[in-house]
Amino acid sequence: MADESPELTQKSKQEILAEEIQEGLRELERPGSGLFLSGLSAGLDLGFGPLLMAVILTLVGGTWGDPLTRIVVANAYAVGFIFVIGGRSELFTEHTTRAALPAIDGRASVGQVGRLWALVYGGNIIGGLLFAVSMVYFAPAYGIADQSAFVEIGRDLVDHVWWLILAGGVTAGWLMGLLSWLLTAAKGSTARIIVVWLVTTSIGLAHLPHSIAGNIEVLAATLVSPAIGAVDYLAFLALATVGNAVGGVIFVAVLKYGHVVRGGE
Repeated sequence: MADESPELTQKSKQEILAEEIQEGLRELERPGSGLFLSGLSAGLDLGFGPLLMAVILTLVGGTWGDPLTRIVVANAYAVGFIFVIGGRSELFTEHTTRAALPAIDGRASVGQVGRLWALVYGGNIIGGLLFAVSMVYFAPAYGIADQSAFVEIGRDLVDHVWWLILAGGVTAGWLMGLLSWLLTAAKGSTARIIVVWLVTTSIGLAHLPHSIAGNIEVLAATLVSPAIGAVDYLAFLALATVGNAVGGVIFVAVLKYGHVVRGGE
């Protein structure tokens, strides 16, 4: 019997780990300017998700009912991630796992990981800030979204006690780290898009605190509503960032590495 086609065979967990480490090493070795510009591009592109969320909330105006509206808005949330990950731009929450694996394997230093995180995160945040500032003025002026929609989106993220935002951030980071792992396991563009859609729609449906998408959502609300202040925005960003990093590193990078390496194969 002929061997199975490579497109039909499933990668082993050892192959997935090896590819994740190699990809992480390639990114760690990239020039700083390239990492920052890629992060900036990702922060800008990700903004299309929150923009479409606001457009849908404005169009629906509560006529569909809460369950259906939340499902459709969650799918709109995923669009920005499809643009970013499909376009191979650098996203901080992917690298909480991917960049950490070479360090866990002893092939990179903590300083190298910190450098990559800082450059990508900085680019993501600045890109998102630019998009949010433009979005809150352009969308209402163009007649596609009301400012109240931005407030509704942002308020849902900050209207929690601090430890719930942190715990939600851990969960979102866990899912994004898992997304990095699943993308390496996936074969073909269609499979990758489905994986991105599945994971990020789940984050959007639960409206978990994602530090990069949430930066855009909460900043937009802060810009148009006096009820959400700069302290609320900064507190959310800090808690979501720490939570995302913990979720990606501990629940994916450390656990996946541990169970693969100790698997005895």
